[in-house]
Amino acid sequence: MAAQTEPQVFLFLSEILGKSITGPEGRPLGKIVDLVATLAEPYPIVTEAMILPESGVRQPRMLRVPAVEEARPGFATASWDESDSRQPILRDNELFLKEALLDKQIVDTYGAKVRRVNDLQFLKARRSLHLVHVDVGFRGLMRRTGLEKAMDVFLRGFFDYTLPNQYISWKYVQPIASPDLLRLKIAQDRLSQLHPADLADIIEDLDIRQRSAVFQSLDVETAAETLEETDPKIQVSLIEDMDAAEASDIIEEMSLSEAADLLGDLSREKAEVILKEMEQEIAEDVKELLAHPEEEAGGLMTTAIIQLPPAWTVEEALAKIRAEAEDMDFIYYIYVIDEEERLLGMLSLKELLTAPAGTRLGDIMDQRVVSVSLDEDKDEIAEQFAKYGLLAIPVVNGEERIKGVIPFKNLLEIVAPHLGKK
Repeated sequence: MAAQTEPQVFLFLSEILGKSITGPEGRPLGKIVDLVATLAEPYPIVTEAMILPESGVRQPRMLRVPAVEEARPGFATASWDESDSRQPILRDNELFLKEALLDKQIVDTYGAKVRRVNDLQFLKARRSLHLVHVDVGFRGLMRRTGLEKAMDVFLRGFFDYTLPNQYISWKYVQPIASPDLLRLKIAQDRLSQLHPADLADIIEDLDIRQRSAVFQSLDVETAAETLEETDPKIQVSLIEDMDAAEASDIIEEMSLSEAADLLGDLSREKAEVILKEMEQEIAEDVKELLAHPEEEAGGLMTTAIIQLPPAWTVEEALAKIRAEAEDMDFIYYIYVIDEEERLLGMLSLKELLTAPAGTRLGDIMDQRVVSVSLDEDKDEIAEQFAKYGLLAIPVVNGEERIKGVIPFKNLLEIVAPHLGKK
């Protein structure tokens, strides 16, 4: 005989809040004002209800709920004594669902959007309530006001339309109401799965307090990638709010050109404190970039490049790339230089990978190098990119010594805001 499948029962928070709980022999215990859940994976489990007694000392109490059953129009428990209740104080990894989520903003990490929570949906399974969805749709609002059925009748009768449910699985939900929730590993894992550009959009949509809380919850690498995609004014507000040591760790992970742009936008005092906290070599590179105007070649370039002598072989060059790639902003080309760092030629990665291992770089380099001077303006640089179809252009000083490289992305960030303007 086949085992019976447990029926799936779904409940909404709006259907639970405000309902009465009765104890043995119908004794009234109070009204439910919130639910407490433990943040288990994959779905939080409701462990207690916060109830407000209907008589006597009206202080909220926490009541264990595994034995609570639905009993129209409220809920009932067949076994209860004083040991089943306690003061309304959260333990580690717990949250009040109404307080933390209802009418609050959350991050939908699947759709990469900030959404407002209108209701919560639970699945009753094995005598436990599991938080499975958040409701972000208009139907959730109507359910809470008691107008859901009336709305359905109206829409079907006049427009032959049924308002859809808009649920987000808890697996893709990141609460942002409390900084404590954002510091949990579950939050870091979910947020780090987003593309940095999506995370930047989300951060820009939040208010100042939430913005800082979300940003400071990210690991250093994700924070750096996200900061590079964020509006410069918001970059400044995020870093100004941070401890200098923590800010320096993030800025060190950014591309040199992006780091220089950000530090250039900060107050002088804040920038100097952060530079002192940074690794000396990185700080010196950033200071060199800060010495040039942002819209000239010196301000657009990065100094993180691979430059090698012509006598090196392809095999040696590839070993060098492997050793330094992790610390590079990008690697499109390698540049061949003489003893005084004068630019002799360049090779693309494709040319390097397809050449015999023992070939000298000087024998296969392209000597027709397109370069720009340190004070070249953005319009001339843009023309060079368009004319020669390069991914990056080297920057040289008056003695033809290579000082850095401008990746196309850096130029685009300066030019793009003006595209289409006359």
